Amino acid sequence: MTTSQPPLQTPVEHLDVLIVGAGISGIGAGRYLTTELPAKSFAILEARGASGGTWDLFRYPGIRSDSDLSTFGYEFKPWRDRQSIADAPKILAYLRETATENGLDERIRYHHRVLAVSWSSADARWTVDVERTDTGERLRLTAGWVFCAGGYYRYDEGFTPVFEGRDRFRGEIVHPQFWPEELDLTGKRVVVVGSGATAVTIVPAIAGTAAHVTMLQRTPTYVLPVPREDPIAARLRRWFGDERAHALVRRKNIAQQRAIYRFAQKHPKAARKAIRWVNTKQLPAGFDVDTHFNPPYDPWDQRLCAVPNGDLFRAIREGQADVVTDRITTFDETGIQLASGGHLDADVIVTATGLSVQAFGGVAITVDGEPVTLSDTVAYKGMMLSGVPNLAFAIGYTNSSWTLKIGLLCEHFVRLLRHMDERGLDTARPVLADPGMPTRPFLDFAAGYIQRAVAQLPRQGDRMPWLTSMDYSDDVKLLRADSVVDPELRLTSSRDRLPRPAAAVGA
Repeated sequence: MTTSQPPLQTPVEHLDVLIVGAGISGIGAGRYLTTELPAKSFAILEARGASGGTWDLFRYPGIRSDSDLSTFGYEFKPWRDRQSIADAPKILAYLRETATENGLDERIRYHHRVLAVSWSSADARWTVDVERTDTGERLRLTAGWVFCAGGYYRYDEGFTPVFEGRDRFRGEIVHPQFWPEELDLTGKRVVVVGSGATAVTIVPAIAGTAAHVTMLQRTPTYVLPVPREDPIAARLRRWFGDERAHALVRRKNIAQQRAIYRFAQKHPKAARKAIRWVNTKQLPAGFDVDTHFNPPYDPWDQRLCAVPNGDLFRAIREGQADVVTDRITTFDETGIQLASGGHLDADVIVTATGLSVQAFGGVAITVDGEPVTLSDTVAYKGMMLSGVPNLAFAIGYTNSSWTLKIGLLCEHFVRLLRHMDERGLDTARPVLADPGMPTRPFLDFAAGYIQRAVAQLPRQGDRMPWLTSMDYSDDVKLLRADSVVDPELRLTSSRDRLPRPAAAVGA
């Protein structure tokens, strides 16, 4: 027996721009449209019932940023709180304040999930199929542009490997992405499986409540203590006020992030040695640093984990938590049996085992009747796809603060729209001049959650504008300073189907 879907409504509304997602990227995109192109009609569709994206979705203990808020926050809105590494509630309040200040609250349509987008070259517009997640109603609208701002992982599903014997465990198993509000860990033995940012956040956050916490990892991660509050930022705010201090601290932290990353890439042995020295100073005498905090890969082959004020190390020093580096043989009734022969007793097991990557929120994309396979496309300037007109997306940095790149992408996006409007153009299609150009994965990053999905993602080329930069300074030149006009971006009008002459530099 098959269940028929509710009928789709005929198109009743056309928007100049449709933004998908009301998280940090979508709110940022909305603000740039509002301030730079106020005549543009746009809406932000959000599948969930609240704004904030990641910062509203995740509720696990201790959730916080892993980048300083001077760079993770927006360039146009100073971060005024004393916390530089900030807790999720403060970040969420900041995002929602941004939305309100820029009149975006009335632009966000909650419980609207975009299912599919279909481009018509003849009409120079997208037809967008939407499902109401609260009522099941299906509706359809059209848009000149679609801006995908939903990040790159699934909100409805985290990643959990298959654990032998999982059904035998008599305690509770929790994935951080779906943390039960009523979960009480008081006096319980907790094993947190994982070694990434989520694990190193949860362990110290629950260490004072649980009887004992063990972080069980298969492979160590580089972990560095960072100050939760930035004393330099505090002084600059007193001297110069919020606006000026924000610009100065942001510049300082961008340079600092870049210097650390470049040093690690150029001198991996020295970087490894420095991190090990810091870890040794933070951990108890005699602690086996090389087993538990010395990864087999070089620094920044995967993202470093920051722990504010060294809270993870403090929990270990105080005996509230420990680290075990081993492989899981099986879950059993009382905990986890290890490959070494050891056993971890547990009342609760937290599977901090990562994310499930899903580009563009799983939206089906069709261009003139032909389905688009993401892995067959090449990313143009890290923000559009080869052969796909009028579709932009926002993917931030993996080696620095996510939002640094989002701001630059949004700036470039609104400049491109303004350029097209001024010349009566309505279609922008990236086209490879050299179809035989060598390509590699869009996200050239060794993290497991990326590697599991890399074959399903777009590709990047070996030269600009097809090379996806992960360097802020390079992107400032490409996305802010350079013209939006490019030989490999075909700008046309559906009215005449003939390419228009490119404008002079400075567009």
